[in-house]
Amino acid sequence: MNWLKTIAAAALLQAGLFAGAQAGENLDAVKSAGVLRIGTEGTYAPFTFHDASGKLVGFDVEIGQAIAAKLGVKAEFVEGKWDGLIAGLDANRYDAVINQVGITEARKQKYDFSEPYIASKAVLIVKQGNDEIKGFTDLKGKTSAQSLSSNFGKIAEQNGAELVGTDGFDQSIQLVLTGRADATINDSLSFLDFKKHKPDAPVAVVAEQKDADYSGVIIRKGEPELLAAINKALTDIKADGTYQKISDTYFGQDVSK
Repeated sequence: MNWLKTIAAAALLQAGLFAGAQAGENLDAVKSAGVLRIGTEGTYAPFTFHDASGKLVGFDVEIGQAIAAKLGVKAEFVEGKWDGLIAGLDANRYDAVINQVGITEARKQKYDFSEPYIASKAVLIVKQGNDEIKGFTDLKGKTSAQSLSSNFGKIAEQNGAELVGTDGFDQSIQLVLTGRADATINDSLSFLDFKKHKPDAPVAVVAEQKDADYSGVIIRKGEPELLAAINKALTDIKADGTYQKISDTYFGQDVSK
């Protein structure tokens, strides 16, 4: 039966080589089809969601459209649930995922990332007029509204805060606004989105962590031409003002760093 194993091994090797060749040629395939297929959730405002008319919109959606335009093709969005979104690359459901996918070492083992296109930082938020909290260390002995299992909650605890449990950003902000919590540590992008919609809300960021978490466009490994083209597109949309315009629309400022 050894000959059967030999044939099977040869078939697997040939399939692997064929898949690798296909992957390397994917930029040509994208341009030939005239479409960049992009995986996204469609349920994650303000990044990818449906507006009142049902149209797919959002920061990530417009970034995807701008990248596709620089490649000379159209963006075609394929929606899916987060749990299986990245795995859809393996199944060739799309060419890339643009959905606030954080760049991590674990993910980089299996996939390739573009250069970062958005940055998120932990920020300390208080009600306007609160002069007692000016930095993270001032949380000692204060209450901080947090999702108890979040990294933000851990930061608050490490700085001596007493946690008030919440279900997420919106509830945390409300507790700060109503005085039931002294502060909240939360995501800078969520805060900017909140202030974009409620500019008069009397809350403010008084401190931010230096280290940021970055997200990038994620694609299959073995597609260096496509990766280079996406990176060039990102560089170009930042240089020509497209990125700034999209960023201003959703966050009111540049969120690339």
